[in-house]
Amino acid sequence: MIKENNQKRKLLNEKNKKIYEDMLMYIRLSYDKSEEETEEVLMEFLDHLLILQEKGKNVEELFGQDPRSYADEIIGELPKTVSKKRLLLFGMSVSYFFAVSGMLKGMLSMILFYVFNQSEISQTYYIGTALVNTCLSLGVAALVLYGIIRYLRWSCFKQVSKVFESMFTGVLFGVLPFGMFMLIFYFIQSFGPTITFDVYWFIPIGIMLFFLGQKLRKQA
Repeated sequence: MIKENNQKRKLLNEKNKKIYEDMLMYIRLSYDKSEEETEEVLMEFLDHLLILQEKGKNVEELFGQDPRSYADEIIGELPKTVSKKRLLLFGMSVSYFFAVSGMLKGMLSMILFYVFNQSEISQTYYIGTALVNTCLSLGVAALVLYGIIRYLRWSCFKQVSKVFESMFTGVLFGVLPFGMFMLIFYFIQSFGPTITFDVYWFIPIGIMLFFLGQKLRKQA
């Protein structure tokens, strides 16, 4: 259905395409709604929009002068996704997060060791510290993701300056999260039992977590 949506969207003129894509993003980012029902509603809306365009009518005849309110009405009528699917999506997100973190950690450590002769190939980690850092990092990642969703929904149906958008998103979703991650790793004291292993193991672990995320994504 999403592929069909993408194909039909190409038939829209520039004005209608901008309005529809804002509507599509705004509704799809209602993450607690049923994906299947959401796509059906978006397809129905697109079909109506194409009919209006073919007849040379204004898109305002479909949703009036306030597209955001129209979208909110649609969202309010959509059924919520089931709890099992939410858990699968949460597991998928966590798997992807640690997959990327693990692979980056492994590749960066190997580059530092083999190319720049820095660091050590075997490193010791405190299990207690690692667990605390993991939980806090997940919290920061969740906040960043929530902030991105809220910003994208806010920017729908608005004319936002590209310069402002680049600066704002760069600081809010780049500099601030990076600073928070650095603070977490700097201030957390080392505690708990230790474990030592070669850092290149982060790469296969990351790959396995990536495929786990893929599997959870299909099940969702």
